[in-house]
Amino acid sequence: MLRFRLGSIPVIVHPAHFLLGLFLGFLWSERATDPGARLTIMVLWVVVVFVSALVHELGHALAYRAFGYEPVIQLVALGGVTTTSTDVPLPWGRDVVTTLAGPTAGAALGLLCLWLSRVVTVPSVVEGLEIAAIANIVWAIFNLFPILPLDGGRVSRTILARLFGRSGLMAAYALGVVTCAVGALAGYRWLGAGPLTLVFLLLFGWQNLQALLSLWRSGPEAPPPPQLAEAEALFRSGQLGPARDQASALLRDELPVSVQSRIHHLLGWIALKEGEGRRALDEFSQVQGMTIEPQAVAGAFSLIGDDARAIPLWEEAARRTRDPNVLHEWAGALIRRGDVQAASALPGVDMATAFERAERVAFLRGAYSEAARFGEESLARRPSAARAYDVACAYARAGDVRRALTLLARARELGYSDREAAAADPDLVSLAGEPAFQEWLESLGKSAAS
Repeated sequence: MLRFRLGSIPVIVHPAHFLLGLFLGFLWSERATDPGARLTIMVLWVVVVFVSALVHELGHALAYRAFGYEPVIQLVALGGVTTTSTDVPLPWGRDVVTTLAGPTAGAALGLLCLWLSRVVTVPSVVEGLEIAAIANIVWAIFNLFPILPLDGGRVSRTILARLFGRSGLMAAYALGVVTCAVGALAGYRWLGAGPLTLVFLLLFGWQNLQALLSLWRSGPEAPPPPQLAEAEALFRSGQLGPARDQASALLRDELPVSVQSRIHHLLGWIALKEGEGRRALDEFSQVQGMTIEPQAVAGAFSLIGDDARAIPLWEEAARRTRDPNVLHEWAGALIRRGDVQAASALPGVDMATAFERAERVAFLRGAYSEAARFGEESLARRPSAARAYDVACAYARAGDVRRALTLLARARELGYSDREAAAADPDLVSLAGEPAFQEWLESLGKSAAS
């Protein structure tokens, strides 16, 4: 197995990939009578298939990178596949763009080879360029047919399912069956298509027909159990534990995929509210046929420390929702990445709130010193007892007793007085043996809980 990198993009080439080039070269070389010429044609086809598949998949990979994902390219027996490091479904618009990027890159390579074949004068090079031009242009066109698993089929399935749900998904499979049938008939009777093309069309048509029949036999979806609506109501009221327990219990039953997806979607949001980004991503990865809000995926990535991937999603969510909360989460992610200037340039951003959001996420993922630094920036811009107290908790968690006590004194000056809550706060447990902390507790006024 061959492994290398194109920049930061890993590429894995399976040995069986080269068999496709040899097979196509063998078919193409039948017109040649000289054994040396036949061998040259076969070698050319191996190179053409390798480069063409690599450029096609590189188009997908670069589109993934543009959206902040980390792609991996694999060249396999019948072409290639590009995957990302996350199983979280892409938003439908990004799915369409990244899918179309592959045939677009292939078509561009084909046109470039066609132009070069008119410029170069070396016969063997011209022949290779002509083969590459034909292979890439024909494959780009064929790959855009609305047939699954081709890229055109993925696009039609994504768009139709987005517009019409289950009916749209059935229409996408039916469109694939009809396209394969018409293509095979036209290729056989009028276009002189080779046997390999007809085999592919029949194979793809059978796959689409099986998917259509499977979806048809599943029948209309049953209504979700009432316990799911109750769990969602508990979540909206802030009762995360009961909501999680009730939703998780439903997964023990045999439920339609759509209902299971709705449960996993809810459990993902609960995990986000509980500050568990990895669990949220695990839940979202099991959602099928539902659009996951970009702010949900962004929040999960931020919680696991991957703000580089979260920032484009925060930006998309902020532009889509116009929600000030999402805007300030975006700004907070930029701050954690060290780009305070970009955060302050966002229209409508309040930097005190932005630093507060940066602090909260840093604290949740255990970066306490970093959280304290962000908290102090927020406190300097908008002093409050709650902010000073939170910064003291971050310093206490980080083991900086002196700064924690200084911020607790600041919180008292700004009006903090809840002695009982502070005495029982697990974030301040590292201060329990400090006389200065006990003096601070004694200096507080009457407990807010009294």
